[in-house]
Amino acid sequence: MRAVVISEFGAPAVARVVEVEAPHAAAGEVRIAVRASGLSTGEVRIRSGKLADKVPVALPRRTGFDAAGVVDEIGEGVTGLSIGDEVFGMASTQARGANADYVVLSAWARKPSRWSWAEAGGAAASAETATRVLDRLGVRAGQTVLVHGAAAATGSVVVQFAVARGAVVVGTASERNHDFLRSFGVVPTTYGPGLPARVRDLAPQGIDAVVDCAGGALPDLIAVAGDAARVVTIADFDAAAHGVHMSHGAPAGPSGRPVAGGADPLAVHGLADAVRLAESGRLRIPVAATFPLNEVAAAHELSESRHAPGRIVLVN
Repeated sequence: MRAVVISEFGAPAVARVVEVEAPHAAAGEVRIAVRASGLSTGEVRIRSGKLADKVPVALPRRTGFDAAGVVDEIGEGVTGLSIGDEVFGMASTQARGANADYVVLSAWARKPSRWSWAEAGGAAASAETATRVLDRLGVRAGQTVLVHGAAAATGSVVVQFAVARGAVVVGTASERNHDFLRSFGVVPTTYGPGLPARVRDLAPQGIDAVVDCAGGALPDLIAVAGDAARVVTIADFDAAAHGVHMSHGAPAGPSGRPVAGGADPLAVHGLADAVRLAESGRLRIPVAATFPLNEVAAAHELSESRHAPGRIVLVN
């Protein structure tokens, strides 16, 4: 089968489509024929070499964390699914490589009927992340949350999950993306110097929690929150130096929940929440652009431009 592989650090062209052996579903897993898969901004940064001193990776590296497609192989112990079912989910950490023709999923849910393949292909990792960080911060109805990098692929999902919980959400983004944020019920503001003062003007009641999806602004974000413990980042590798928690994806492993998948229960919880919100019309997965799998280098170039609100998706 085809799969995207990075064999060296460098320009977008080092992300190549090559022929590899197809994976097979183990116990508690399913394999899908991929229709669409998300391009991870984190892996774009890894490919560039900018994180080489912070995130050690073994090369060659298969890419892609989430995908959507049609079930074509079901592992032992999995119930509630049939060959031909349409699902979305997260790749097994053992098999990895959602940017491919086939991928093994360790957490999945049925594809919402409202979503296109592209939306479903870019949904799972952001939904899991949104649930993980908002749960850690204890975000609930009546609170006010700042999301830094709110128009980005993950940020745009985090804000919708927070709004669905009944929170007031302030989001930072470039001014050209402010109407995009308003469409989710978010109060927008800009990046850069003076952020704490701008946030105070927009939210005089104060900020209860901060989710950092962009990096590079932890001192200001701590000032906004009033306490480093009320800030969680998914993007800033200097978090520990500021006393801020950096949240990583939950590791895959059997959980005894075969209908929803075999990953960490938090991932299962996030996907279930995504389906519930999507089917009630309260969750959109913004897709900035789609590229055929064999044009992955162009997709990396667009991601690096940081001019794409929402998710970049590879389609098969």
